[in-house]
Amino acid sequence: MKFTAEQIAEILEGEVVGNPNALVSKLSKIEEGEEGALTFLSNPKYQNFIYTTKASVTIVNSTFVPDAALSTTLIKVADAYSAFTKLLEFYNQVKLNKTGIEQPSVIDESVHYESDLYLGSFSYVGKNVKLGTNVKIYPNSYVGDNVTIGDNVTLFAGVKVYSETVIGNNCTVHSGSIIGSDGFGFAPNTDGTYSKIPQIGNVVIEDNVEIGACTTIDRATMGSTIIRKGVKLDNQIQVGHNVVIGENTVIAAQTGIAGSTKIGKNGMIGGQVGFAGHIAIGDNVRIKAKSGISKNVKDGEILQGPVAFNDTNYSKSYIHFKNLPKIITEIEELKKEILNLKKNYNG
Repeated sequence: MKFTAEQIAEILEGEVVGNPNALVSKLSKIEEGEEGALTFLSNPKYQNFIYTTKASVTIVNSTFVPDAALSTTLIKVADAYSAFTKLLEFYNQVKLNKTGIEQPSVIDESVHYESDLYLGSFSYVGKNVKLGTNVKIYPNSYVGDNVTIGDNVTLFAGVKVYSETVIGNNCTVHSGSIIGSDGFGFAPNTDGTYSKIPQIGNVVIEDNVEIGACTTIDRATMGSTIIRKGVKLDNQIQVGHNVVIGENTVIAAQTGIAGSTKIGKNGMIGGQVGFAGHIAIGDNVRIKAKSGISKNVKDGEILQGPVAFNDTNYSKSYIHFKNLPKIITEIEELKKEILNLKKNYNG
């Protein structure tokens, strides 16, 4: 799809300086710009590239004044970075605006769906499923029985949504993620074997949630595993059964949350953090990467460490840890001096 500089300026409420009919059909970095590409300049350290870029159109701040000749057409806006972000969102909407039911695919006759449904080939939608407006289900996906999905939801290729799951409005689930698989529940027997505990609950995902690729969210044993509105989950995260993640909490990749743990709202959790089960994490908590959380955490705490503790104390302790060889040497020298003093005193 091609757009002129003038059309883009209308979308961004900007001013064209140069050729209003300059055509673009792709996006690029300013240093990699080529004919037919649209780019932007907001960081001054990249300013030199605007004089050499071959991009057809460049979005710049309204305050930008070139001090040499340009071959690129400019679109001047109040904030080039924000404008380019807006354009990326628009581009994504156009690119992903698919509709219709592709074949082969299976959609049960009991399914209720609204307008603008896209169902990709080799996908399956089970019985009594309810799909809102503008739902996009990409190829090789599975939606089990009695699932409810709200408006403007995208399930990318290979997503699996087990039965009874509820997904709110404006959610995105990326490829390979699994929503509603059984929680990890097994009861030990006297002979050393384990009996599976039936997992009869579900998963509830509220509005405006984004779930990265290959993330797994287990169904509750009873009740619901709940992802509150505005939560953002990275790739390859494990969310155990009956976990609750509070509003607007963001969690980076490879984090694991054991069953029945409650995480508060507005949290920021780094990659590879491990949570024990049945604990409560407060609101506005910050946890740095590779930390291990084994007990309750109060509101506003900042934690770090394999067995995580207060971040300030951790930083102070780490300084001493780095100097440990030197400290040990000094201790050994002090021990020798004390022994010598004792010998001299006794003598």
